[in-house]
Amino acid sequence: MDTKLTLKLNKEVIDRAKEYASTQKQSLSRIIESYLQSLVSIRGQETDKDNIEISASAKSISTGVHLPVDLDSKKEYSDYLSEKYK
Repeated sequence: MDTKLTLKLNKEVIDRAKEYASTQKQSLSRIIESYLQSLVSIRGQETDKDNIEISASAKSISTGVHLPVDLDSKKEYSDYLSEKYK
C-alpha cells in the first residue's frame, strides 16, 4: 500500500534530484523509496553480521588492530607530536 509522505528539503537539492531521476528514467519517489528500503535492509542485517559483504578495497585497508573503546585519540596524537618534536 502506498502512502503519501511530505518532506521539507532544500529547493536546490530537490531540483538536482529531479534532474537525476529524469536521467535515470525513474520517478523521484521511486528513487527515494529504493534508498530508504536499502537503509532499512542494512539496519535489519546488523544483527546478522555474516550476511554483510565487505568490499575488497575495505578489506585491503584493514589492519586487524583493535583499539580500546576509551582511547583518547587527540591525546595520543598530541603525545606523539610532543615526542616527535622534542
